[in-house]
Amino acid sequence: MKRIPLLLAALAPLAAFAADNPDQSFFDHAAEGGLAEVSLGKLAQEKASDPKVKEFGAMMVTDHSAANEKLKALAAKEGVKLPTSPGVGQMATKAKLEVLTGDTFDKSYVKGMVKDHEEDVALFRTEATSGKDAGAKAFAAATLPTLEEHLKKIRSIAAARGIKVD
Repeated sequence: MKRIPLLLAALAPLAAFAADNPDQSFFDHAAEGGLAEVSLGKLAQEKASDPKVKEFGAMMVTDHSAANEKLKALAAKEGVKLPTSPGVGQMATKAKLEVLTGDTFDKSYVKGMVKDHEEDVALFRTEATSGKDAGAKAFAAATLPTLEEHLKKIRSIAAARGIKVD
């Protein structure tokens, strides 16, 4: 019984932090996702057999690196701590892709990028319209058109290659 009050006391600063940063989940997901997109984009530049997939990977590195820098600056200004690496699931995806080659790599990467960008667009659209933190909301609104363009481009690559995406 004595453990519960101690646990609550230990969690109180975290609850206060979360109350001060209502959009912490957005910051976390945006940071992890951005880091993953850069990492996977570099991998696509190295391993893809299709020049369009390599080109898309390069675009991921360029665009997501720029967005990551803007997010870092915003987080620093607002005193928000960001993750410094992709999430566990994203690291597992990279590990899977690292062992694939040729057309198998291309298909898996393209499918993953469609799914990732569908999720990213939904996350950023929600933050842009419903976010509580003005800075996060503005960042999401400014970044959303780029993510929508990425989704359009990767869907086009998938369609051209006959890759079925769920």
